[in-house]
Amino acid sequence: MYSIEFEKQAEKDLRRLVPKRMRQIQERIDGLADNPRPHDSEKIKAMPRCLRIRSGEYRILYQVDDKEKLVIIARIRHRREAYR
Repeated sequence: MYSIEFEKQAEKDLRRLVPKRMRQIQERIDGLADNPRPHDSEKIKAMPRCLRIRSGEYRILYQVDDKEKLVIIARIRHRREAYR
């Protein structure tokens, strides 16, 4: 079981969403505690050590620290803004 931590910007990104979308994304993030590398996660070429998962039109960018059993959520952005 992994712990979930949010960077400050990711917390802001999550709070800006409408409640329905926020719940969907929170469910995806909670799933990372059990499996930090689900089958649909992908490495981001432009950002080493970063992974991403999709939740509708939003992307959850995160890092995994296996030593500390920690998942660090870096950003939660709309797909057109996620990689900028």
